[in-house]
Amino acid sequence: MKLICIGRNYTDHIKELENEKPTDPVVFLKPDTSILLKKQPFFIPDFSDEVHHEVEVLVKIKKVGKHIDKKFAHKYYDEIGLGIDFTARDLQAQLKAKGLSWEKAKAFDGAAVVGKWLPKSEFQDLNNLNFSLKKNSEVVQTGNTQLMLWKIDELIEYVSKYFTLKIGDIIFTGTPAGVGKVFANDELKGYIEDQEMFSIKIK
Repeated sequence: MKLICIGRNYTDHIKELENEKPTDPVVFLKPDTSILLKKQPFFIPDFSDEVHHEVEVLVKIKKVGKHIDKKFAHKYYDEIGLGIDFTARDLQAQLKAKGLSWEKAKAFDGAAVVGKWLPKSEFQDLNNLNFSLKKNSEVVQTGNTQLMLWKIDELIEYVSKYFTLKIGDIIFTGTPAGVGKVFANDELKGYIEDQEMFSIKIK
């Protein structure tokens, strides 16, 4: 399986990082080795002094698809989740400044938190989901899927032009504003509406 990640999908996050608003979704991949193992802490890697949290709504693909039309995209997933795209921001900045790809800053071991999954049928409208991240009991990120530049079904249509989607693939749909540095002994908890989706410790 693969993790397909979308960057710059919330205008306020684009502004906070002073990036250019894209005309198409920004897509990058993480390998399955980047998934943080269940009940394990996240260890800040020794190659970065500025790892940021980025909370994101996740979609799990349930069947194989290619060139999926938006109107059929809903048939390719039944579950919604929440996760974190950890980013070594200092390393990413160095690589971007040199015009190099920045997978090392995004796809390292443990850089992807995948929380529990919920049936999409539990939600009235997937394009109006509130989600949030708490750091040490303080809310640091909040978002709503209606603020996405590209909604879930549009993302599935777009990425399936380039990648065959397979059973178990996960799409990270982008992060809202509020990203920030994590420190040893922090505790991060993610929520969709009022449901806790994950809880992890930082080491």
